[in-house]
Amino acid sequence: MAKRPNIIPHAPLARILMNAGAKRVSAGAVDVFAEILEARTDKIAAQAARISKHSGRKTVNDEDVRLAAKQG
Repeated sequence: MAKRPNIIPHAPLARILMNAGAKRVSAGAVDVFAEILEARTDKIAAQAARISKHSGRKTVNDEDVRLAAKQG
């Protein structure tokens, strides 16, 4: 199966890890961090879309995203 292209640019992810206290970050660490974040955000986005649809709306709003993130 073909690997999915990166949705989130790697430079900001490396900066996030460094701002969290890492002195150096390997390319592999950034790749894994990106995979995990993208999987989590895909789940949150899908749940937010379900919440808005359940509410009778076509537009996902900020509260839908917050609620979806809390649901985890």
